[in-house]
Amino acid sequence: MADNLTNTAENRALDWILGGSPTAPTTPLKVALVTAAGDDATAGTEVTGGGYARQTLSVGAAVSGATSNSADLVWTNMPSSTVVGVEVWDSAGTPVRLWYGPLTVSRTVAAGDEMRLVAGALTFSLA
Repeated sequence: MADNLTNTAENRALDWILGGSPTAPTTPLKVALVTAAGDDATAGTEVTGGGYARQTLSVGAAVSGATSNSADLVWTNMPSSTVVGVEVWDSAGTPVRLWYGPLTVSRTVAAGDEMRLVAGALTFSLA
């Protein structure tokens, strides 16, 4: 998900890099599944229903400007849906969307199915 930072995340990164007063994300970061993609300013349409809930993101240390999820992300008892992308949110009282991106291939799941993104499936880079 190169260069898929939200406007909010871009501003926070610039504040940090340029010595301003950045606002750090509230951890843990969470991965949301979306059925319609968002953009820099607008969130996508998040999956709802079934046993769906955002999953906690863990990543390794960045190397050469990139990192990826270091553990499988598993959603169980999914509602019937076609997942087209993911978004990364913090855990603030009012969560802040930080990153977004499409799946390489959309995934259609039936009600009750499991959706899994294996470790390394989500890559994050600044380019």
